[in-house]
Amino acid sequence: MKIKLANTFRDFTRRHFLRSVAAPLAALAVATTPLAAEELIPEKDELKFGFIKLTDMAPLAIAYEKGFFEDEGLFVTLEPQANWKVLLDRVITGELDGAHMLAGQPLAATIGYGTEAHIITPFSMDLNGNGITVSNEVWEMMKPLIPKMEDGRPQHPIKADYLKPVIEQFQDEGRPFNMGMVFPVSTHNYELRYWLAAGGIHPGYYSPADISGQIAAEALLSVTPPPQMPATLEAGTISGYCVGEPWNQQAVFKGIGVPVITDYEIWKDNPEKVFGITAEFAEQYPNTTIALTKALIRAGQWLDENDNANRGEAVEILSRSEYVGADEEVIANSMTGTFEYERGDKREIPDFNVFFRYNATYPYYSDAVWYLTQMRRWGQIAEPKSDDWYAEVAAKVYRPDLYLKAAKILVEEGHVGEADFPWETDGYRAPVSEFIDGVTYDGRTPNDYLKQFPIGLKGDDLVAQLSELE
Repeated sequence: MKIKLANTFRDFTRRHFLRSVAAPLAALAVATTPLAAEELIPEKDELKFGFIKLTDMAPLAIAYEKGFFEDEGLFVTLEPQANWKVLLDRVITGELDGAHMLAGQPLAATIGYGTEAHIITPFSMDLNGNGITVSNEVWEMMKPLIPKMEDGRPQHPIKADYLKPVIEQFQDEGRPFNMGMVFPVSTHNYELRYWLAAGGIHPGYYSPADISGQIAAEALLSVTPPPQMPATLEAGTISGYCVGEPWNQQAVFKGIGVPVITDYEIWKDNPEKVFGITAEFAEQYPNTTIALTKALIRAGQWLDENDNANRGEAVEILSRSEYVGADEEVIANSMTGTFEYERGDKREIPDFNVFFRYNATYPYYSDAVWYLTQMRRWGQIAEPKSDDWYAEVAAKVYRPDLYLKAAKILVEEGHVGEADFPWETDGYRAPVSEFIDGVTYDGRTPNDYLKQFPIGLKGDDLVAQLSELE
């Protein structure tokens, strides 16, 4: 279902007015500006983008509402999608020109895990933004085990070590321990698995013959669409979940669960969503691709500028039914630099949502490689792969060349500063160890990285061999 139906006439008249004046205004600007940027005329100017109702779709909403798309001569319709699979399929078929995507989706599609298609990303949408929530029953079982601060509140970050005895009790009672995540190649799936495994809890393997992801699992993970997470938890179908906002805070407000950890605490400043388009789209419409990337970069900058000064306005925009459609108070609980765990236990996490600083919008190859290592670790990539293979896939999907071309034009136009972009990078971040388990990740050596984990595939391991041993 399309959104903005109430604004159809407004959009139609504005679109045609802008078209009628765009050419002469552009010519005037070029004639009167001594250092005018390269003129960029989109080959396709009417576009339809998809998204899931999560706060990290914000760059799309802001690019629309603040006129950044129109500044580039793009007339965009935004459509919420039912789930991540529908969203991806509609990008592949061309029903959508592009979409807010899970970072793993373009990678998985390109290597043929699930629906096969060459999807690329010229833009990373954000850092952080997810959490893991458990039911009230599970929290009451965990809470006595967790160290306390002087004021009596639980000490964070809370490791999965404190969940392990709870799962063992469930097993003793003959009860499965079920948890929700949003999609098999989602950040949420990999973050949840990472946290569980760091606490000695096996989250299960995938194999070509069994795509449930529950081979040898102690915690049984399954897919639930993000907006349905709180209701599924309340119904008792799952005992916990990993999801983006506002659906962790929704559990707090409804009194049905407690977020125990954020992904910022699992991996500080981890890459989250991306904007995905087909490789065919980028080849057929190169100027359009650069133009939409420019608009999204400006939106990311707007969301983070002046120490998040615009977040209040962003919250109001996102709360509208055509975007996230949750209460402003719920969205603001995480979007404005705080995060509430138990009701009343609100803590400062200024970087819970990052949309521009720390080069958040640059599509690093090393980010892509990390997702591929998690696919290998849990059996979605069933066979061993060389380090070169990881690098080649990353470069095929993540396109910093397109990003930097868009950034260069924005600098020339005076919209952004030259210092805001990593011009000299080779596409790989420096090694990082700010994970909950202290393991160091270097995107240049993915196989050595995998060897550090006691739980998970590594080297020449095959799921069939390990599942028999475990």
